[in-house]
Amino acid sequence: MSLASDLTIAQLNPDGSVPVPAAPDAAANAAAAALQREAQFETLKAKVDDLQEILAKPLSEILADRDKFKEAAAAWDAFGAMWMLSQRAMKRVALDLAAQQGVGEEEVVARALACANAVLNAEEEDLGGTMAPAQLAHIARHRLFLRKQFR
Repeated sequence: MSLASDLTIAQLNPDGSVPVPAAPDAAANAAAAALQREAQFETLKAKVDDLQEILAKPLSEILADRDKFKEAAAAWDAFGAMWMLSQRAMKRVALDLAAQQGVGEEEVVARALACANAVLNAEEEDLGGTMAPAQLAHIARHRLFLRKQFR
């Protein structure tokens, strides 16, 4: 590239002022901004189309979908309550049995955390056969989240 190809001779404006030259990549920046706006437009258009599809349904159908969602949420809420109760009951039994053997609560909790971490860190660990393959697969899907909980 020669020096002559980099030089631009500015033509004076009719009022005698010197025009400010545009940055050499201004056209590229404008094109990139236009592409970004186009992508945003397409995204918004897709969202509007989705909303239009929902709004085109009869109100009874929209409400039926909402009722199904509420039923599913209630079922998961009940399942969560059942799970929490069973976990607390098992903890109470474990603590009572440990106390009969002279083992303190801290040791029981430490052992439980060790078991949980063993499952999270080893593919073949099933806690002595107490976990079904489907349960292990479910845990594997949530492994990253569960590792944060069992530190």
